[in-house]
Parts: sequence; structure tokens; C-alpha cells
Amino acid sequence: MKPLKKEQIKQEVFDLYDAYAHNKLQRREFIEKLSLYAVGGITVASLMSFLMPNYRDTLLVQPNDPKLDSGFINYDSPNGGGTIKGLLSKPKDTKDRLGGIVVVHENRGLNPYVEDTARRAALAGFITLAPDALSPLGGYPGNDDEGREMQRKRDRDEMLEDFIAAFDYLKNHENCSGKIGVVGFCFGGWISNMMAVKVPDLAAAVPFYGGQPTEDIDQINAPLMLQFAGLDERVNAGWPAYEEALKENDKEYVAYTYPDVNHGFHNTSTPRYDKEAAELAWGRTIDFFKKHLNAS
Repeated sequence: MKPLKKEQIKQEVFDLYDAYAHNKLQRREFIEKLSLYAVGGITVASLMSFLMPNYRDTLLVQPNDPKLDSGFINYDSPNGGGTIKGLLSKPKDTKDRLGGIVVVHENRGLNPYVEDTARRAALAGFITLAPDALSPLGGYPGNDDEGREMQRKRDRDEMLEDFIAAFDYLKNHENCSGKIGVVGFCFGGWISNMMAVKVPDLAAAVPFYGGQPTEDIDQINAPLMLQFAGLDERVNAGWPAYEEALKENDKEYVAYTYPDVNHGFHNTSTPRYDKEAAELAWGRTIDFFKKHLNAS
């Protein structure tokens, strides 16, 4: 059987996957509902294979890229999970003090896509730290389904503290200028928004399709760049109230909505990926960080 193409898949199938990926459907219910779309020679097995992430063939930067110093470190998170593992990446042999970026994963731990994204940001001239909030439970298990189940066992406010501690780690790193931003995806988008609320010295935040804070918005100091997927009704529903609060409090922000793309459009590993929108959003993100994180 020929591999499925994105154009063959109804939007309802992507909506089902979104519900499954965000713990709104159990695996058995997801498969049952998916079977309704197994028609015309399309099987449930082929749909499942098509929808699941493919990390092996979708990395944009190899882990051993010779232009990077990239490897795992441990840092302390006394108000969160204790000892947290993270991927620290920077341009090879740099002696410069660089802007720092905390890169925050989705709701399944530090998987290869998020590691890849952290390396991409480092190649653009930053020192990046991508923590794994599953560290207290043994770390990302190598499987997103298991990763989601593990992450549900952790308190999200304690995980927020883990990423705030990553900010502190970068701030004290010898290769960091002290200007630090955050970028995150899905759960990581919520973390990015919340770090803007909780971290007075944060220099920039770029939440990708992330949940919005509902209080203390007056505490935000960092400029924001908010990235939304046009088809993402679940997350987008909270944006009007958030935008109104940002305006009322005279906060600096810019927001982009990419039409006709799904939640997760930046994630190279699944068919929700939209190359044109992802590259545009990532280019804007890097330009935003260069503007706000470069040492003056």
C-alpha cells in the first residue's frame, strides 16, 4: 500500500489526534473513533502509522553537528523536581557571551523534536537549554504515549519552577550575556506565557499555541511574540481575553495566526507539520530573539 498523503486525510482526523495527544481521549477510544475514517482502502493501521511522530527521518540538525557544542547537563530545581536533566547547546568553541534561550517541550517530555529545535536555536547564535520535566520520573522514555502518561503525574506548577530554574542556570553560565528568553510549544507555550508573568528579568517570550495566563498579567515585563495555528480552536479560544488584558496593561506584544494549519504545525515529526508556516514562524522567532537578546 502506498504511504498516505496529508491531502487524503480529513480535518476531523487531525482533530481526533489533537484530542488524543492532549489526553482528551484514551487510546482505545481514539482508535475506535479513527475507524470511522478507515474507508476507501485506508486502514486504521495506516492512519495510526501516518499520525504518529517520525523522529528518525525528520531532524533538521544532527545531534553531532560539528558547528555545535551540545550535550546533557544536570541543574538544580529546588522549588520543582530537584535535579533536572537538560540539553545545553551553543555554537562550537564560542568565547562570546551569548543571549540565552530556554526551550520548553510539549506535554510528553524532552523528545527528539524539541532537542532538534534547541540545536537549531543554538546554530542561530544563542546558548540554549532544553530541560526535561520528566527527569524526576526517569526522563523522556523514548515513546510519546508513555511520556504523556508520565507528565500527567507531575504537578504543572512544579514543572514551571523547573523551567524558571533553567533560566537561573543560564543566567549564571559563563557563556551567557544574562539576556534570556523562552520559547515553548503547546504545554511549553503555557510555560512561556507563565514565565513572562513569573520572571521579572525575562527578556523575551515566544509561546507557540500555548495556553494563556488568566491573572497577574500586569506583572509581565518581557516583550511577547505569540504564534497561533488557525485551526486550533481549543487554544485560540483564550486569546481574545488575553489580548484584551495585554492591551489594558500596555504590554509589548505581537501575535501571528497562520491560516489553515493545525496545532503543532511547527513539529517536524508529525503530519500536522506545515513547512511554510513553520519556517515563517521560526524565522520570526529568531529575529525576535536577536532583537531582544543580543548584548548591548
